[in-house]
Amino acid sequence: MENEQSIKQHVQQQFAKHADKYVTSESHAKGDDLALLLSWLPLENTWNVLDIATGGGHVAKQLSAHVRQVIATDLTRPMLAAAADHLKQAQCNNVTFVVADAEQLPFLDSSFDAVTCRIAAHHFPHPHLFLIEAARVLKPGGKLVLIDNVAPADEALRRFMNTFEAMRDTSHVRCLSVLEWQSLAEKAGLHVEQSELNRKQHKFAAWVMRTAENEEQAKNVEHFISEADQTLRDYFSVHIENSKLQSLQIDEWRALLSKPS
Repeated sequence: MENEQSIKQHVQQQFAKHADKYVTSESHAKGDDLALLLSWLPLENTWNVLDIATGGGHVAKQLSAHVRQVIATDLTRPMLAAAADHLKQAQCNNVTFVVADAEQLPFLDSSFDAVTCRIAAHHFPHPHLFLIEAARVLKPGGKLVLIDNVAPADEALRRFMNTFEAMRDTSHVRCLSVLEWQSLAEKAGLHVEQSELNRKQHKFAAWVMRTAENEEQAKNVEHFISEADQTLRDYFSVHIENSKLQSLQIDEWRALLSKPS
């Protein structure tokens, strides 16, 4: 329990320090996954939707124009404040902000028509609890859209990815594989209706400095990735030019899950 609490406190500290970066981050603010999310959900203007770990509020912003109300939650109060500021400027007046733990949601059973969680679950100590909670607060027949970075099934590749992610972002817990997510979803009583695996390219400098505390930390991440075995670098499409790491690619799983009616 103490370890779990310290992980969550560290997540809060990390996101509090970098809140504004997540609002302006190109990979969070843009992306075809935002359009996909809207196309997957049969949104109605009577719906109440929950966006878990809203970060910069980008999903909540997209949803707000199509539904009655969006509840945007985050574990980190300063992160939530930054998102609220962002959405106020965008005149999203039907979004309510609530400080909440994804693994222990403060909402009644069957409260929401849909739940979303985008690029956040790798920070959760117990992702199975997040899925159980998402299923609990969904109405019968409700939908969950889950989008997150995923690790390859191969153990060496998975270990390499989670290591460089933790070096870059000390609040990183673990990227699961697609098979792990599918298994946890089934145990939570959720059915995978649609899913796709996407390759997401990151410009290294922007990606590493979004969470790195200093240049030394960024250089350590660059060295670790650049000096890895060729097989590891090939899988993540590591691009090095003029002795500088320029970019890499990471797998992202996008899934539409449903709760039985």
